[in-house]
Amino acid sequence: MHRQIAGSLTGPVTKWIVLVAVLLLTGVLGYLGSMLNDVKDNEQSSWVPASAESTRVADELSQEVSPNDIPTLVAFHRSSGLTDEDLAAMDEQAQQIAEIDGVTSAGVLTPNAAAALREQGQPAPDLMSEDGEVAFMYFTFNMGSEGWNKIAEPVKEIKEITAIDGVDVYVGGFGGQAYDFVNSFDGSHVRLLLITFGCVILILLFTYRSPILWILPIFCAAIANTMAGGVVYLLAKYAGLIVNDQSQYILSILVIGAGTDYALLLVARYREELRRHADRHEAMAFALHRAAPAILASAATVVVGLMCLTFADLNSTASLGPVLAVGVAVTYLVMVTLLPALLVICGRWVFWPVRPTFGSAEPTERGLWARIGKRISVRPRSTWLATAGVLLVACLGLFRLDASGLSTEDSYTEKFDSIVAQELLNDHGLADNSNTVQVVTADDALPAVQDAVAGVDGLGEQTEPTSLGNGRSYFEAPIAADISSETAFDIVESTRTAAHSVDGAEALVGGGAAFYLDTKTASLRDNKVVIPLVLLVVLIILILLLRAVLSPILLIGTVVLSFGAALGISALFFEYVFGFEGSDAGFPLFAFVFLVALGIDYNIFLMTRVREETQTRGTRPGSLVALASTGGVITSAGLVLAATFLALATLPFVFLVELGFTVALGVLLDTMIVRSVLVTAINLDLGGKIWWPSKLDRDPVIEAPDAVGNREKVSV
Repeated sequence: MHRQIAGSLTGPVTKWIVLVAVLLLTGVLGYLGSMLNDVKDNEQSSWVPASAESTRVADELSQEVSPNDIPTLVAFHRSSGLTDEDLAAMDEQAQQIAEIDGVTSAGVLTPNAAAALREQGQPAPDLMSEDGEVAFMYFTFNMGSEGWNKIAEPVKEIKEITAIDGVDVYVGGFGGQAYDFVNSFDGSHVRLLLITFGCVILILLFTYRSPILWILPIFCAAIANTMAGGVVYLLAKYAGLIVNDQSQYILSILVIGAGTDYALLLVARYREELRRHADRHEAMAFALHRAAPAILASAATVVVGLMCLTFADLNSTASLGPVLAVGVAVTYLVMVTLLPALLVICGRWVFWPVRPTFGSAEPTERGLWARIGKRISVRPRSTWLATAGVLLVACLGLFRLDASGLSTEDSYTEKFDSIVAQELLNDHGLADNSNTVQVVTADDALPAVQDAVAGVDGLGEQTEPTSLGNGRSYFEAPIAADISSETAFDIVESTRTAAHSVDGAEALVGGGAAFYLDTKTASLRDNKVVIPLVLLVVLIILILLLRAVLSPILLIGTVVLSFGAALGISALFFEYVFGFEGSDAGFPLFAFVFLVALGIDYNIFLMTRVREETQTRGTRPGSLVALASTGGVITSAGLVLAATFLALATLPFVFLVELGFTVALGVLLDTMIVRSVLVTAINLDLGGKIWWPSKLDRDPVIEAPDAVGNREKVSV
């Protein structure tokens, strides 16, 4: 039945129908995908779970303090000291800034204005340092729910307005951070795609040794990326799926990498069948019949593994799973419809200059991996024990991995204006008024809560309480620390401890630093929940696919070992080579999901071929044939995927640099060592036992190698 379906997709007439249908659908989805920016949600508050204390505070303050408020500041620095003319210029600039669309009616508070309020006996923050070198103005943006996406233009206007000769000016606060985040992605999507496609093209040229063949996989990967963007747009627009810049970038990388992997497997099998069949349509029918189930199993495993992310507490993580799962599903459909159609339309000449002619010998039978397989077969047990030992040693690097989180300054590989602004305020003893704790409490407990919180070190002067109605009030206090630093987290936790200690107050503590703390807490929880869930799901899929129990358990063990080694080596590079201060709390989960979900591809590519060959040759000779046939494909696929993820290192975010490096390293370990050497050695050592409790290859056999490394199975 599979072969009939495969043949119906690539027949002399249907191949053209498939081509036209896919191209028409691409046009529609491409148009929709072009509007993806309109539905992105980069708002920070959308990332944390609804149960988080900072989210509950935001909900209670929604009538008084809009969740769309973006506190922003502009820091001014003159090393010789700011002059009266500088301060006067700030007052004039404040009037212009107040007229910008999105600046709230509260206007702009400047150092002179704050001083005037204090002279009148009204509370006002100190906006100028004691040494007179640094001052800042403070205001709030509110441009509705899309404000985080629209922040770029008004901030650019502010940068032009606030220019003063001899004075360094930096936009900071939440507004400055949002601008730097969005602006750092500006134009980088196209650049990232160009880098990714460039790397993939070079690898395909080396793999295929054809100046033509690489065009088809690349074209299909581009089509898949376009179609995936359209489907994601529809889900974001009408199904509430959260999409942000980060998820879009990872989506493109994953689609291109996974699509090229699937193409490599299909093209390799098609080339085999072209040597066995005179008619290319028949050859493709057999190739698709043999390769499509492995590709489907691989794609389904990745999709299900990614969907496990929906069980995460962190909204940004939970929403990433469906976005990427859609991309992989679309990629699978493109690669088993459009690519086969294009291959049979083009004919054998597309493999030029080395065309696979009917009846010619299969080169993989005496290739590099066939020779490696022979060497492994001499001492398989020693081989897998030594390999596993080396990987275990690499896992020791995990003791150097610090995934407790990163401060704002340490989260970027470049020095953005918002970071410099924060450093100036910290170095000159000024509190960032955009970084506060927000305390909500019952009215009758308000004085007690204020007194309890007043004793927390690191908090500035409290604001006047504001009544929220329903017997609730709130007040704020600035935090004298970077918003995402451990110092700020300690202050938030101390504030929560103090506020929660007041009986009957039902006090809640939120704010910017509390948001980051709750994000970290949710990430640590997700690591403990999602990672075991992904392992369980992958194990079940492998059991169903291979119809065995022992081999899936062994494969999961190699996955965990490979992941640990990749993370351990990466941790050493992060600390001693790159000089990073640590890792984001969510980094281990993302690295695990990508390495396991993608690494399982190579397990499936190899083991489905082992199972296929076992039915006619036996497990040990079948393992050697499978390695010889798929080793080159798996290696090329690993290089492609490593190159695509390594492209993330071009972005100025420590999280993405670390993720790209770790996934690239892990994929290379997986393809060149774990799958091809470790797994093959285990198969050769255990033989038919790996299929327990299946009846496959239970008969004792004598296996004698022939001249090309194939073996005959003879029952005794």
